[in-house]
Amino acid sequence: MTIRTILVDDESLATQGLMLRLEAHEDVEIIETCNNGREAIRAIKTHKPDLVFLDIQMPGFDGFSVVQGIMEVEPPLFIFVTAYMDHAIRAFEAQAVDYLLKPVEEGRLADALDRVRLRLSDKRQVQEAEKLREVLAEVAPQAMSDFNAADEEGPASNRFEKLINIKDRGQIFRVDVDSIERIDAAGDYMCIYTADNSLILRETMKDLEKRLDPRNFQRVHRSTIVNLSQVKQVKPHTNGECFLVLESGAQVKVSRSYRDVVARFVH
Repeated sequence: MTIRTILVDDESLATQGLMLRLEAHEDVEIIETCNNGREAIRAIKTHKPDLVFLDIQMPGFDGFSVVQGIMEVEPPLFIFVTAYMDHAIRAFEAQAVDYLLKPVEEGRLADALDRVRLRLSDKRQVQEAEKLREVLAEVAPQAMSDFNAADEEGPASNRFEKLINIKDRGQIFRVDVDSIERIDAAGDYMCIYTADNSLILRETMKDLEKRLDPRNFQRVHRSTIVNLSQVKQVKPHTNGECFLVLESGAQVKVSRSYRDVVARFVH
């Protein structure tokens, strides 16, 4: 899988330095470099790249203006690259894959590209599955039903997030999904609990569930999701309910309607 990439920066030395670091990643193909935001918008619309490394502070159109300027087309993935930490929150609000500080560290660049590969793989799997569905719907309706059933029973593990960026208290927290114990819903806000922290994420439970591997994360109550790998004990309760005791000692009630779901995973 080749990652067709555009670099955008008004400083030629910064562009050259990033190009040198990207040479170590054979699947990254640099198809264009741009010196300003207007050039970037034209190049993105013309070439339809997979990925754009985008400087934030540029004369005229800044990086955020570039993102806004290509909203009528299918946007590429963005990694913001800047000398300033001040814009990190806005960058993640703009759905950036990552936010790299200059000079770019090789380790951070590698991590960011791993996330890009994961997202592109997920996107291409969805596109291929959709094309196959269209063909099956025309020529083999029964096969289409079988395909949908198999798709529901066996989600690929690489579809799901490994890290979640959470903006809370004016900071960006990068949370390892495996470290999450449980998630409680309060309207359009999720309270994410790890062993040593609790963070607030503005997202609906329905949308968050799509990002989590259902083999590990299961809803045990109308407003609670639990990481089943964090469960160390099941305590029976009255009326067919039970409590899950987590590694931290926290206890979560499993409502009757969800008990059968959890029983398939907790032995």
